[in-house]
Amino acid sequence: MLNQKIFEEIGAKINETIAASPVKDIEKNIKAMLASTFSRLDLVTREEFDVQQEVLVRTREKLVQLEERLSRLESASVPVADAPKHD
Repeated sequence: MLNQKIFEEIGAKINETIAASPVKDIEKNIKAMLASTFSRLDLVTREEFDVQQEVLVRTREKLVQLEERLSRLESASVPVADAPKHD
């Protein structure tokens, strides 16, 4: 219990020191620079990616259904010329 409290105090002191030092400003500047760089790139959010992935899955499922349907229709409508001849 005592060790946990000591670690919490040390962590709090480190956070205070960092907040009062130029490190915090550097961190803010780096984050701003990265945000600016990423905004210029053609990136999508994770949410947009997940939505498009779901759309793609549904599209693939529909494609499989349509291919199966087409196959059944093609096999059911064999043209007379291609039908086996009975002599």
